[in-house]
Amino acid sequence: MKKIVIIGAGFAGLSALSALSKSGENLEVYVIDKKKEFVFSPALPDTIGRRINREFLTRGIEELQGKFNFKFVNREVTSVDLDKRRVTAAGQAFDYDCLIIASGSETNFYGNQSMARQSFKLDDAADAKLIIDALQREDFAYYIIAGAGYTGVEIATNLRRYLDKKSAHKRIIIVERAASLLGPLPQWMKDYVAANLSRLKVEVLLNTVVEKLEERRVVLSDKQSFDQAMFIWSAGVKTAGFIQNLTLEKTGQGRLKVDEHLRVSGNCFACGDAAVFTHRGTPLRMAVQFAITQGSCAAANVIRLLRGQRLKKYSPLDLGYIIPMANNRSCGSVLGLNLKGFLPTLLHFLMCIYRSYGFRNKLGITADLLKGGF
Repeated sequence: MKKIVIIGAGFAGLSALSALSKSGENLEVYVIDKKKEFVFSPALPDTIGRRINREFLTRGIEELQGKFNFKFVNREVTSVDLDKRRVTAAGQAFDYDCLIIASGSETNFYGNQSMARQSFKLDDAADAKLIIDALQREDFAYYIIAGAGYTGVEIATNLRRYLDKKSAHKRIIIVERAASLLGPLPQWMKDYVAANLSRLKVEVLLNTVVEKLEERRVVLSDKQSFDQAMFIWSAGVKTAGFIQNLTLEKTGQGRLKVDEHLRVSGNCFACGDAAVFTHRGTPLRMAVQFAITQGSCAAANVIRLLRGQRLKKYSPLDLGYIIPMANNRSCGSVLGLNLKGFLPTLLHFLMCIYRSYGFRNKLGITADLLKGGF
């Protein structure tokens, strides 16, 4: 019996697991993840403004063992030895015949441990609980978000929705190191989002960084300081530490560069946020749709490798992307069409419901959206 190890139980990892379980092969599959739950991360900001119950965004990984035949190891991977075909997780070694790295990404504090200790972030449901508990417990004077990418914008608009419901007219400020928000996205989208943030009275400070964070005091590079501030960090992501230690070609975020078959080495594949796949000369962005299709492709190639068959090339289908904003003035590009307003908001939540795991979660998200007045 061949032994397959999957590192990570996110979108890519579970997609790979599903494909392996349907292969008909007699496999011994191990899934290793430091978290006990799968987290539906695209809707995490909505737990703040739309009050979606975070329990509907999670699924216990062990609960899936009845559906997929695998062994779950709830440990953090500390190293991977590609030559010895061995994964080490919290001191326990797992040998493998084939490996799928699907460990996703996490918030990057760029080595600033002080910032990491004092900041809120939004990687999982536990982080969402910490933010919501703090909002309910403390009366902050300011709400400052580091990073004007997708997540920063979504958090800011959901904070505004939350505060509006409480009739709390507090300042929300996004601090961005770059000269524009939303990085490489099209200018029309940047302009639309900027106008909507202005409408919501969310301030955006460009070419600005956080110089100091002490307790609840935030000091910016332009010398502005804010006391009694909630500070949320969303200024970048990185891959897991064990990937950083691999002597393989990686991007600045630590994403493993894969070939046309999603292969890193002879019997090791990578998918999702842990990997970077170049399509028509451009690296694919991190996105749920790519994580899911890459996971199934990586699993298919594991089976083909074990059978001695030619590997399958990964061919991405880009359906588009949406920046959901909590006042329903969202925007995005879907199937080549530029969309603004309520329609992209609706599409965002339809995909969230469709891609969430389990009927209970689908029903719960739908009910919470309707209850909250959408």
